[in-house]
Amino acid sequence: MTIEFGLLKGTTERVVNTQHAPLVALAAHYQQHKTLQPLESVDVGMKTVTYSPASKLQQVGLSILAGCATVSEVNTCLKPDVALARVWGLDQFTDQSMLMRTLDKLTQMNIDQLRVAVTTIWRSHSQTLKHDWRGFLWLDFDLTGLPCSPRAEASTKGYFSGKKTPPDAN
Repeated sequence: MTIEFGLLKGTTERVVNTQHAPLVALAAHYQQHKTLQPLESVDVGMKTVTYSPASKLQQVGLSILAGCATVSEVNTCLKPDVALARVWGLDQFTDQSMLMRTLDKLTQMNIDQLRVAVTTIWRSHSQTLKHDWRGFLWLDFDLTGLPCSPRAEASTKGYFSGKKTPPDAN
């Protein structure tokens, strides 16, 4: 499937609306590099009617990427988005109850297989594994809007939405 993005009317062959456009691009990347293929090694003892257990595990992962806090949100967040499902190679997303049945069927051996599969996926994309450990690894996760000194090493002025912190708040 060829995926085209267009902002102007008439730039793509047909108009498709999805609120999860970044997941469309991610799907193209994952399919091209077969990123989620290790999930197929998880051998869940279930019969395949419409979706394979590996497909259901992918849909659970996709629901996390789509911002679903719980599996029950799949019915309102992902299931109505047929355009996104087609990009992922599905006619539509499965119901949350089927995803839960699959997760409930996982045995301890399946969870170990899933752990190996997920580890394989993240290791192939991890930037920290490729880091030259002879130097420092800088992590900056300060989410406060407090000002820092212009003399602070590698400091840059950032943008913080919402209410500003007054200078005398400390």
